[in-house]
Amino acid sequence: MTIFVSGTKKEVKDGLSLNELIEQEKVETPQYVTVSINEEFVKKADEVATVLKDGDTVEFLYFMGGGR
Repeated sequence: MTIFVSGTKKEVKDGLSLNELIEQEKVETPQYVTVSINEEFVKKADEVATVLKDGDTVEFLYFMGGGR
């Protein structure tokens, strides 16, 4: 099936879970990454049970602290 990950079209296996995608994409510090699928945020507790569908758009959002 085809999904879009951070704006890039990817072919992945059917039934891929969000958790598997995070591992497959080698996301650094996944515990600090917020994920959205089709512009809806996914709760950390739901990452394992969330199964991606053909055409889904997945974004990994990294929040950075900083300032003075």
